[in-house]
Amino acid sequence: MATWYDTLRKPRYTPPKNVFGPVWTLLYIFIFSSLAVYFLTPAKQNLIPVTILLLIHFTASFSWTKLFFKQKKVLLALLDLLVIDCTLIAIILLFFQTSTLAALLLIPYLGWGIFAAYINWGIYRLNPEQSETGNNSTIK
Repeated sequence: MATWYDTLRKPRYTPPKNVFGPVWTLLYIFIFSSLAVYFLTPAKQNLIPVTILLLIHFTASFSWTKLFFKQKKVLLALLDLLVIDCTLIAIILLFFQTSTLAALLLIPYLGWGIFAAYINWGIYRLNPEQSETGNNSTIK
């Protein structure tokens, strides 16, 4: 049985669904490692701004799945991805001030976030009947 996502027209270079699991597994390892390096560094710079940005970032990150897959709000999910990517850039820049390794470990995640925005934008552009209404009907 096809899911709503399966029925959407997708942009070129959208990977098959079976790629997402392994990619996210690797990204979670990098993210956890980066956070561990940063928070285990004795002299942390910008701890309060980093913590606030991380809270915003992970709240937006966890919201994306609900916005995109459950509520089918493609445009709102895209805007959420922009928050995710912008906060991640700020986090990386702040991490560089404390630990180059912590910052570098987040670069693949940023690359994937930018790629995800490309896919989300493409879905928004290629499925105007879904994108504008955010309705729950299947594309015919």
